[in-house]
Amino acid sequence: MENLPQACEVLVVGAGPAGSACAQMLARAGLDVLLVDEQEFPREKVCGDGLIPDALAALRRLGVFEEVMAQARRVTHVACVGPRGGRVDVPGTLAVLPRRELDMILCTAARRAGARWLAPARFEAPLLDGERVVGARLQVGGQPLEVSARWVVLATGARPQALMAAGLCERHTPSGVALRAHVRHEALAQRLHALEVVWHPRLRGGYGWIFPGPDGVFNIGTGLLGSHRADAQGRGRMQPVNLRRLFEAFCEVYAPARELMASGQVVSEIKGAPLRCSLTGARWSRPGMLVCGEAAGSTYAFTGEGIGKAMETGMLAAQALQAERPESLAEAQLRGRYEETLRALQPRFAMYEQGNRINDHPWVADLVIWRARRSPSLLHRISGVLEERTNPGNLLSVRGLMKLLVPGYY
Repeated sequence: MENLPQACEVLVVGAGPAGSACAQMLARAGLDVLLVDEQEFPREKVCGDGLIPDALAALRRLGVFEEVMAQARRVTHVACVGPRGGRVDVPGTLAVLPRRELDMILCTAARRAGARWLAPARFEAPLLDGERVVGARLQVGGQPLEVSARWVVLATGARPQALMAAGLCERHTPSGVALRAHVRHEALAQRLHALEVVWHPRLRGGYGWIFPGPDGVFNIGTGLLGSHRADAQGRGRMQPVNLRRLFEAFCEVYAPARELMASGQVVSEIKGAPLRCSLTGARWSRPGMLVCGEAAGSTYAFTGEGIGKAMETGMLAAQALQAERPESLAEAQLRGRYEETLRALQPRFAMYEQGNRINDHPWVADLVIWRARRSPSLLHRISGVLEERTNPGNLLSVRGLMKLLVPGYY
């Protein structure tokens, strides 16, 4: 234990996209950063693996875009498939890369920038001086390790345990859940080239997806948003939905999913993970600690996409901490500015909350797809949602849906 790190300027807990992005930016700025994770890398991570434009933009800022794209499968469309089988292809700049590879690239980039690395190391509790966090107690190789730090950044993902230990958890239950498997199917890889997203009454409250990845391997899964209802204390129970049955229903109602699971080679078994959405469910800071990534709720409610916004919140945390050096900001100002940058993102997350109605009412997907197939201007608007140029809430608001019914409006 004597060779393990005992102190640093910034301790970043969690080496997913948010934590690694934060650690890289801080290390590049010359801060002494220790990045820790409870698992050794590379490791599997349950995710849809899709990289949409906001994620690709973040990867460019982090200087790893070319490295990621050298391993990823490039994709040019999202195929939206409605309950009646209608389909519209929405153009976009997209890619698919399993999180095992993506997170390894991001973590390696942080270490290359100068961040120190410790794994496996599990966060147990913050170290306190009065009310201020001054480090963390970790579990390393079955032994406790205390690391002192000027700041701790919590980037521990959707599971609430670390937030609870840090006294920052406002909702113990997730916003949603997802299941996915990786399946190799060389023949289907010659036919499926888009990110396929499917809505159906039997998937009400969520959707199914098939994303084509590198080497003929597909990510197939189902997501359920609003899966848990929390009480005033942030505790709650999952709705009476069998997630495995939801996955099976997807395979029953969508022929490509059925073919993939029936004749493909399963590379990684079906696994589930919670989602924390809409920048809710946790306080974003306390004295000496910032929260970023999915721990802060960085996943979009409508699409379940969270990689890009996780990296963005990690970089925002790094920018806030860089501003402190050399102690140019009082701590309260630093925390206030960081939380202000997250609040600036809230309107877009709120738009996606409105857009989530398409998951609750799959017939809306039929309506939007029917009109988009006949209207280049509407298709352009939908593409704008993907590229973050267009407000999805306005498009799927009651007023927006009424416009879809007006002949000649689009």
